Amino acid sequence: MKSLDDQLALIRRGSEEILVEDELIEKLKQGRPLRIKAGFDPTAPDLHLGHTVLINKLRQFQELGHQVIFLIGDFTGMIGDPTGKNVTRQPLTREQVLQNAETYKEQVFKILDPAKTEVAFNSTWMDAMSSAELIQLAAKHTVARMLERDDFSKRYAANQSIAIHEFLYPLVQGYDSVALKADVELGGTDQKFNLLMGRELQRAYGQEPQIILTMPLLEGLDGVKKMSKSLGNYVGIQEAPGVMYNKLVSMPDTLMWRYFELLSFRSMDEIEQFKRDVEAGANPRDIKIKLAEELVARFHGEEAAQNAHKSAGNRLKDGELPEDLPEVTLEGEGDMPISAILNKAGLVKNAAAARDVLASGSVRIDGAVVDRDFLFKQGATHVCQAGKKAFARITLK
Repeated sequence: MKSLDDQLALIRRGSEEILVEDELIEKLKQGRPLRIKAGFDPTAPDLHLGHTVLINKLRQFQELGHQVIFLIGDFTGMIGDPTGKNVTRQPLTREQVLQNAETYKEQVFKILDPAKTEVAFNSTWMDAMSSAELIQLAAKHTVARMLERDDFSKRYAANQSIAIHEFLYPLVQGYDSVALKADVELGGTDQKFNLLMGRELQRAYGQEPQIILTMPLLEGLDGVKKMSKSLGNYVGIQEAPGVMYNKLVSMPDTLMWRYFELLSFRSMDEIEQFKRDVEAGANPRDIKIKLAEELVARFHGEEAAQNAHKSAGNRLKDGELPEDLPEVTLEGEGDMPISAILNKAGLVKNAAAARDVLASGSVRIDGAVVDRDFLFKQGATHVCQAGKKAFARITLK
């Protein structure tokens, strides 16, 4: 068991907020394995690196000897999390939720130790709850408190509908902590209201309130907005090794320390040494390669990590970039179609050539083939390839 100071240093690493840290210290002093809960509604089973920030923190708790509970919200997934939504979210069917849950487990055990992970489903206790018990649960919170939540208050002020079942979501998530007797619950910063609900309900049910640890939302490869598939600034953990490698090596230098802190399992001492190396003149790309190889190895194995940079028919597809990769910055007044980007960046001779190369399937963005419907987002940076020889790292300002 690590010392208290060493445990706190690892727990604090990358964390946004710990409520209440003094209470966490008292729990750690007890010297017993704490019950560390994180809930996941399996609504989007294809994970990207942004999702793994929270799972990495669970792994760190495992390394400290604590019991991790990976809670799959098969019951709450059928309600639909209203967090960050301005309209009522469509619930999933039980079949969809269970199918997604299996995919989730396959992916998270690339990070978590299965032998040290308790997998729970909140339908276990929620299906057994009677209607009267559910009403008793609802009686432990007020509508006024619910409307303090940012997304609810905005919808209420804008006269947008809020369904009654959406109020039940944070109540059920909070009750999960009661059912599991959680000592600590982890979540993203956008989940703070729901996490606090767990503390309140544990008090109401006579339990010691859990500690809340929030993790930041990881910026995407554009370095501006949070990582999201819809924004095209993501690294999927199931993407081909070469694609993953290429995206990470091509990230802006300003992002790499953030990614090291939140995604790498290297010690902070080692990361600080990398920073000193760069300050002393080391090529930042060489440091990014270390991170890319670590993450490719985590999700695809050591052999894939060693071969991710090699060329095999298509250089960009397999993660190899030309040493003299041109850097192109374009000015724009919004998102632009990829055909215009290729033309303005000089990767094709004219607009007609852009249409032809797109029609032939020979245009790749960060290693993935795109068609003429691809929109290059303003503020984004991507490595683009048109045909076999035309490459550039393009930024649309």
